[in-house]
Amino acid sequence: MSKTGIWQCCKNQKQLGAIKSAQQRLKLYNKVPPNGLALYTGTTVTEDGKEKKVTHEIIPFKPINTSLYICDKRFHTEALSHLLESDDTFGFIIMDGGGYLFGTLSGNTRAVLHRATVDLPKKHGRGGQSALRFSSLRMESRHNYVTKTAEKATELFIDQKTNMPNVAGLVLAGSADLKADLMSCVEQDTQKYVYGLDDTMKILEFGAIEKLIVWESLDMNRYVLKNRLTEEIIVKLLNKEQETDPSSFRDLATSSELETVESMPLLEWLANEHKQCGCSLELVTDKSQEGSKFCKGYGGIGGILRYQLDISSFDEPSEDSE
Repeated sequence: MSKTGIWQCCKNQKQLGAIKSAQQRLKLYNKVPPNGLALYTGTTVTEDGKEKKVTHEIIPFKPINTSLYICDKRFHTEALSHLLESDDTFGFIIMDGGGYLFGTLSGNTRAVLHRATVDLPKKHGRGGQSALRFSSLRMESRHNYVTKTAEKATELFIDQKTNMPNVAGLVLAGSADLKADLMSCVEQDTQKYVYGLDDTMKILEFGAIEKLIVWESLDMNRYVLKNRLTEEIIVKLLNKEQETDPSSFRDLATSSELETVESMPLLEWLANEHKQCGCSLELVTDKSQEGSKFCKGYGGIGGILRYQLDISSFDEPSEDSE
């Protein structure tokens, strides 16, 4: 027998041995585990050059949607690696004129939570009063459809016990005008909020922010300054332009210079200290339309409050009011 034939024979024997090992291990299971099963069998070479049969079985901690049988020179763990990339679950709402679908996505695991079909009235070609009547009926049906979808979204994606979202994010897809109507419907029931640098930092210090939302490229530095004359400690938040202004580092009341005790990017400080303030931190990008609006129109920083607050009551009292 040639060398190639001998090698092929040995290779086939190892494959058969691996298959037999897999069969023996599978006999231990009466049914497939809920999240699936990853079984690796084969022959490896130890450090001293000896061959060793190995069998590894792994029950994933999350469902895997991959059915795979491969026989080659390595173990393929890609399907398991994907499960470790992200534990976040995202909700999906897909809606158009024919119905809606609610689902979740976690890693590569998809789940359909609810779906339904609708039959919205089409635009009518009649004129006169008939056109107005049919238009009114069409708008009423559309409004009811969007309202029902928003109510279903609350039921599926809001934890009824904690009144908090049970998903890391929500993705809307489908008809553009229906998505806009749905967002408008949701925004009518907005939670308490604050935005802008000064107001947000005041409320953060008060401990009333539940979720702090910050632009990922917020260009602001936090300075801890000390008045050399009075030894008073002052905290200032300065942008690049303000940092070049000498008056930013001088006490206007005493004309004393302010000594820098500590300085760091505000974003870094928030990342380190947000838990001490009792809130979670969410970073947003300006790549989307909503993100761009938040960064440009609201200063790139804001928060959702634990309870309703009159933000104006946190303004510094004027000297005239004393």
